Amino acid sequence: MVGQIKVRTDGQGLYELTPELVEKVSASGIAEGLCTVFITHTSASLVVQENADPSAKFDLEAWLNRLVPEGDVLYTHILEGPDDMPAHIKSALTSTSLSIPIMNHALTLGTWQGIYLWEHRQSGNTRTVAFHIGD
Repeated sequence: MVGQIKVRTDGQGLYELTPELVEKVSASGIAEGLCTVFITHTSASLVVQENADPSAKFDLEAWLNRLVPEGDVLYTHILEGPDDMPAHIKSALTSTSLSIPIMNHALTLGTWQGIYLWEHRQSGNTRTVAFHIGD
């Protein structure tokens, strides 16, 4: 099974994809296999992260913003705004694809793990995540 999930973001942050992917895996009928997801953008990324305590998402975002600040005078790619080059760097430092095993008709995630799209731009966007579910 292949397809795409559209995610509307309203600025920087982590947007959980787990429920949509759980539904896709269930609909696929695959008992044992792999769910691969890929984001088709260069200024957002994908991560597996804690989904229980919202402060974990907040702390991750704050840490990455300190690591890759906006407005660095060394950036030359500035035509799309002060958050664009930092968004590209953040995407390069994280992941653009993930592979999650499927066992017993379910994603093999830990108790507190969720799959997230990580929006690195300040403005809202519609992001596309491609997925492949197979055995």
